[in-house]
Amino acid sequence: MKYQALHIQTQREFPNNARTQGFGWLVRAGYLTRENEILPLGKQAISQLQNLSTDPSFFSLLTFAFFHNDHETYFPLSTASIEVIHCGACNYTQRLELAQFKKAIFQQEEKLPTEKVSTPDCGTIDALANFLNIPKEKTAKALMYTRTSDHQFVFVVVRGDMTLSEAKLRNAIGEVRMATADEIANAGAAAGYASPVGLKNALIVVDDLIPQSPNLAAGANETGYHLLNTNCGRDYSPAITMDLIQAKAGDGCVNCGNPLSIFSALVLATRSEFNFENILLALAETYHDDKGLTFPKSAAPFDVHLMHIAGKQLDTRAKAEEIYNDLQNAGVTVLFDNRDERAGVKFNDADLIGCPIRITIGEKALQNGMVELKLRNEKENKLISLEKIIEEL
Repeated sequence: MKYQALHIQTQREFPNNARTQGFGWLVRAGYLTRENEILPLGKQAISQLQNLSTDPSFFSLLTFAFFHNDHETYFPLSTASIEVIHCGACNYTQRLELAQFKKAIFQQEEKLPTEKVSTPDCGTIDALANFLNIPKEKTAKALMYTRTSDHQFVFVVVRGDMTLSEAKLRNAIGEVRMATADEIANAGAAAGYASPVGLKNALIVVDDLIPQSPNLAAGANETGYHLLNTNCGRDYSPAITMDLIQAKAGDGCVNCGNPLSIFSALVLATRSEFNFENILLALAETYHDDKGLTFPKSAAPFDVHLMHIAGKQLDTRAKAEEIYNDLQNAGVTVLFDNRDERAGVKFNDADLIGCPIRITIGEKALQNGMVELKLRNEKENKLISLEKIIEEL
């Protein structure tokens, strides 16, 4: 394809809104606008990726770091909006809000009788634990919602030292919203002092650690009071018991027990589709140097960047046109820079665009039946004969 047919406009400076190096290089090289719109060169690159994606080992062919599970493939990027849990030992990978982890279970102890105690100004787990002089893991945290589909009041119980994953809750019961003060009161609960004990018309959902955590301090459903030694199964019966907790860095992997880490990531693909724009950005983040993009052959929009340098005695453009046609007939994809520009401008643009091979048709070499070939990732050029261009490629 000829350079001008793609309307390529390279930029000499990084855009002032470049949130990452890769994005900045894609803008400078003319793949994207500063507003993240895909330009013709970017569309060409994505077309190449789409063709490559029919290969079952697609992501391995792209040769950059990625992580995946049965549902999604991720590329780590500090500015991305998705948080992902990963185990470096066994490669367990999952979105943070859905990740499982190995939970620490209390030693079993005798279930003690419940006891109502005064707990003034203890409307939070921290305040309650400090007042009672107990660890937060010996408390039951209450969270109250209303299911949007049928207005069912939902009472959730997790251990006081843990954080609810609303994504896990939604997966279990459907979409929810925070319960209103009236809905909480109608169920017989008291905000800040709530527990599932004695509720009416409530769907009680507990984390799977709660039945294994005896004698927890929980609200008495009366402002200023809590119950000591509440026990799931004895004092209340949950309708649903399941994993509801959001993992955090350092938790043990659910598969192997090694510490989990968290990173931000782009979603490159789901089970049903690829996100080629994110894949292009991942490539740019991985493959660039201080001159521009350095795409590998498997991911480059073109195999060869062909250019001519105007001569005084020979028609280098005509020879370049001939070579362009020969390469295309041989199945080589070519970006032909046929502009009447200075050599330095063309070389800089070739470095920015990042095709793996550059072939230059210059008068001096051409007089000797040669052309100049340079690999994007190497400093040195080499001369090859006109007859051996295809063989060399």
